[in-house]
Amino acid sequence: MSLFLILSLALIFAVCLFAMVKGGAAERYAGMIVAASTIGVEIIHLTTRGELQGLLLLAVDGFVGVGFLLLALRYASFWLGGALLLQAIQFSLHAYHFVTGARRGYTYALINNLDSAGVLLCILLGAAMAWRRRAAGK
Repeated sequence: MSLFLILSLALIFAVCLFAMVKGGAAERYAGMIVAASTIGVEIIHLTTRGELQGLLLLAVDGFVGVGFLLLALRYASFWLGGALLLQAIQFSLHAYHFVTGARRGYTYALINNLDSAGVLLCILLGAAMAWRRRAAGK
C-alpha cells in the first residue's frame, strides 16, 4: 500500500468522521455514504480485476449518486448540489471507461482524484457550516 493511498484514506475518513460528529443530519448521512463506499471500493480493488472490477466500481458510484440524490431531495442545500454534480462526473468517468474499455492511465487517475477531493470538500464545507450554525444558535 502506497503512502499516497494511506494519506488519501486517512483524509477521507477524517472528513467523514468530522461530518458525522459536527455536521447536521445531511452531513452525517453523506459521511456515512462516502465512508461505506470507500470501504467498498478498497475491497473491490483488493478482490477483483478486469471487467468485473469496472462494473462493481460503477455500481458503487451509482450507490453514492442515488444516496446523494435522496439526501438532496430531503435536505435541499447548496453543498449537496455540488456533491451530487461531482458524483455524476465520477459516474460518467467510470461508465466511459467501462463501456469503451479505455485504459485507466494518468488522466483517469487525475480526474478521479480531483473529483473525489471535490466531493470531500463539499461535505467538509457542509459540515463546517452546520457546526457554525449550531454554535451561533447557542
